[in-house]
Amino acid sequence: MIGLLQRVTGASVTVDDQVIGKIDRGLLVLVAVHRDDEERDIQRLAERILTYRVFPDAAGRMNLSVQDVSGGLLLVPQFTLTADTRKGTRASFTKGADPEKATAYFDSLVGACAEHLDIVETGRFGANMQVGLVNDGPVTFWLET
Repeated sequence: MIGLLQRVTGASVTVDDQVIGKIDRGLLVLVAVHRDDEERDIQRLAERILTYRVFPDAAGRMNLSVQDVSGGLLLVPQFTLTADTRKGTRASFTKGADPEKATAYFDSLVGACAEHLDIVETGRFGANMQVGLVNDGPVTFWLET
């Protein structure tokens, strides 16, 4: 699984002109599922998202997690992260999980994160989404299980 984690001062997801997910300070994570991912990858990615130290402490060092700062979490499914872009000018998506598996894994990831964090919002799997964010820093990390 892939989680493209971005520290934000605010982020939202809109579908059909309606905001379906919105957070203030926290993390926006774009999530993709590989075809070879296993169920253990769900818990591992959840653990990394929740505990990855990207927020500054009193000394200004990135030593605090989203849990430590009681931040929000906005999880957005994005299958294009699994693209193979090594050759040509058109991406191949053969490494991505089928929609049924990807939806189930994404939903399980949401549930795993919601067990440990009060504010967990989501995008909608398979929808045409508009994602808005203010990347704080900017701070962006590629997490992969």
